[in-house]
Amino acid sequence: MTGLNHLGDANQQADPSRRTVLRGAAAVTLATAATAAASGTASAAGGSSAAVVDHPGAQWLPAARTNFRTAQRPHSHPIDYVLIHVTQEHFDDAVTVFQKPGRKTSAHYVVRSADGHVGQCVREKDIAWHAGHPDYDDRSIGITHEGWVNSTRWFTEQMYAASAALTAAVCVRYAIPVDRTHILGHHQVPGTTHTDPGANWDWEHYLELVRQVKTAS
Repeated sequence: MTGLNHLGDANQQADPSRRTVLRGAAAVTLATAATAAASGTASAAGGSSAAVVDHPGAQWLPAARTNFRTAQRPHSHPIDYVLIHVTQEHFDDAVTVFQKPGRKTSAHYVVRSADGHVGQCVREKDIAWHAGHPDYDDRSIGITHEGWVNSTRWFTEQMYAASAALTAAVCVRYAIPVDRTHILGHHQVPGTTHTDPGANWDWEHYLELVRQVKTAS
């Protein structure tokens, strides 16, 4: 994630039996996240405003005005991509970075590992500085996820499900195809030195969840 350069913790692979249990629980978690996204009934801890957030149930955690650019997307710029990041920070620390003036970095959304709680830091109409490439910043929604790229334990089913519901909603709003040409990892941005979301991010599983939500919406 641009601007978040702290070292990650040691790699901790989940054993196969735990992975099976997590995948088995995905349907319930995904259904809950999708219902919240569709109905706007999800509760957001502290200070959420339905008049401000673009994703129902998200908590409004605004980035500093100096860390993004105001725009009128999709009228001023088309929105063609969803860009997936990993924070290399804890949720609250990542938000703090975005709220600190002069850091010149932000993302539209931050997703918490433990429960999939979604914070929105920049309106979708505005341009968050997350890709490290002006054209990709202009044309993408940036979603960053609490965790470290070298540790599987941060990529919980709650996180995958909530993020997939968010990505599906974004894809519906802006007619973005659900494929790996349009839902990208930060590492795919031309010229980047970042590796997130890393080899531990389960792209096949994630896109399957996104498609399930999108089909049901």
